[in-house]
Amino acid sequence: MFKSFVINPPVFFGSVLIIAVFLAVGVIFPASAGSFFSALQSSILTSFGWLYLLSVGIFLVAVLLFCLGRYGRLKLGPDDSTPDFKFTSWIAMLFAAGMGIGLMFYAVGEPMTHFMAPPTAEPRTVEAMREAMSVTFFHWGIHAWGIYAVVGLSLAYFGYRYNLPLTIRSGLYPLLKERINGPIGHAVDIFAIVGTMFGIATSLGLGVSQINAGLNYLLGVPIGPMVQLPLIAAITALATVSVVTGLDKGVRILSETNLVVAILLMFFVLFVGPTADLFRDFVQNLGLYLDTLVLRTFNIYAYEPTPWVDGWTLFYWAWWISWSPFVGMFIARISRGRTVREFVTAVLFIPAGFTFFWMTVFGNTGIFIDTGVAAGELGNAIANDVSVGLFQFFTYLPFPAVTSTLAILLVAIFFITSSDSGSLVVDSIAAGGETATTTGQRVFWCVMEGVVAASLLLAGGLGALQSATIASALPFTFVMLALVWALFIGMRADLAQQDAHAVPAFAPAQPASGVTWQRRLGLMLRAPGQREVEQFLEKEVRPALAQVASELTQGGRPAEVMNEEGGAIALRAPADGMRDFVYGVSLASQPMPILAPLSGGKPELRYEARTYFSSGGKGYDIMGMHRDQIIADILVQFERYLHLTHSTESQILHAAPEHPSGT
Repeated sequence: MFKSFVINPPVFFGSVLIIAVFLAVGVIFPASAGSFFSALQSSILTSFGWLYLLSVGIFLVAVLLFCLGRYGRLKLGPDDSTPDFKFTSWIAMLFAAGMGIGLMFYAVGEPMTHFMAPPTAEPRTVEAMREAMSVTFFHWGIHAWGIYAVVGLSLAYFGYRYNLPLTIRSGLYPLLKERINGPIGHAVDIFAIVGTMFGIATSLGLGVSQINAGLNYLLGVPIGPMVQLPLIAAITALATVSVVTGLDKGVRILSETNLVVAILLMFFVLFVGPTADLFRDFVQNLGLYLDTLVLRTFNIYAYEPTPWVDGWTLFYWAWWISWSPFVGMFIARISRGRTVREFVTAVLFIPAGFTFFWMTVFGNTGIFIDTGVAAGELGNAIANDVSVGLFQFFTYLPFPAVTSTLAILLVAIFFITSSDSGSLVVDSIAAGGETATTTGQRVFWCVMEGVVAASLLLAGGLGALQSATIASALPFTFVMLALVWALFIGMRADLAQQDAHAVPAFAPAQPASGVTWQRRLGLMLRAPGQREVEQFLEKEVRPALAQVASELTQGGRPAEVMNEEGGAIALRAPADGMRDFVYGVSLASQPMPILAPLSGGKPELRYEARTYFSSGGKGYDIMGMHRDQIIADILVQFERYLHLTHSTESQILHAAPEHPSGT
């Protein structure tokens, strides 16, 4: 049955088994499931709440150091790589990544909740107003995006610079080397899948609760599982259709639609609300956020314990950690060719900036209404049920039926895009980084997300969803801490190698010997096709790599020839205490000039057999070389590698003798 599936069996079946165990508790023991999940959450937060808070602080500090230090100049890809997307398109996609069901659910609900029950201030006072917006900004600010940046940076750096699969385990390569393909690597990817599934399920649970509340307001539909379960089934079906149509069609069209509708709704509230006051409040909210940033980062309320931090800050941190493989994969896939500094700066501040303005428009307008025309009624309604907050809020603005209908549509679109995008990411991780998987397995994960959300809603409502999220995020927290350390090791080694490149005693990478002038002329007159390059890789490159690998192994340096992503072939010779020797050749293409004399006025692709190395250095085209020429080129690059790794090891030992050398 599974032969046609593209899966990594230990990861696929291991993650399905763990998810099934959680669901079995809710389905088989529904009466006691709620208390079980509640006790699980309480136990984890009591024992490990400090770890969540400290870890998120470490993640944020780490990505800022990567951005501001010398690491910031490194590229997410080879040194000669260029961005896949122009800057404005890349920014637009990051902007879209900042939106989600949570922003709709909590836009009014969270500021109002903190205004009525702040962690330290007197309720419904001016101080409570300040604290409400400061806390809301803290929960939705750069800490969340610092978490996403760690996973996204790790995926992009080791995926594009080391030419490893886009899976979480690849980020641990500097620590584990080839062992990432063993049980530890499988466990890391399983943690990522389980965390992502429960993180998405939490978002879906919030979304369906809000849709149910909106339908209750507009049509009088009752609120409860009998309505919410059919809603989950219906919207999961739509998400499945989107998954089947593929990323470029379904996901892209829906993402663009929800972004436009969300911005229109925000501007409507901005202009019909207290516009001038909102701009003033936005500036004040930023000041309050920055003023309390460091204290809130490490404030676990150790000396005045309060359940508030468990229900809000620690839940959010666990939620963001569980979501990080999903968002991290998205931002990694669109960021190839960017520098570390560009990546971190854009990821931390652009989506967070939009979120701050969104929360100001809805949150401050809600407080303005509650302390004015609503006379406390809006706050009371939100205290009874947060999911109705947005629709009660719209009753105090013009055209409430229209805006409430748009809000329901917006939440539904977020529901669909979260489910279909999440299923694509989970499917890729379960398939060992492959993106060309079968439609059936993508549909499987999409349906699984709906089943998980429905089962946990039956087992204990939103509380069960929160508990499952907090539990699933715990093991992945340790994985993320390891990713930070691995990034440091990998980047430190790359900087040392770049410094070694600057030594004039050794030339940069270039072909050891080229093709004959007759062959060069032939390649200029007729651009090689894809099939021709693929045959060259099999007939000339693979045997050359195999001969060198055999000689290296016989000489006491084990080496092997490996098939890599995208049809590439690589010779890899693992090394202890330094980066492996890699000589890889991949099928690459680039557009020929439209006005080239042989193009006939039509744009064509020129295919190349392009080299790549473990250093991330510039590759070159070896198409047309004979086998002996390729072997000579491998030996030159191996000699160069020995020189660079010796220089790198010396520089690292001199710079930091108390640390082991980088990979």
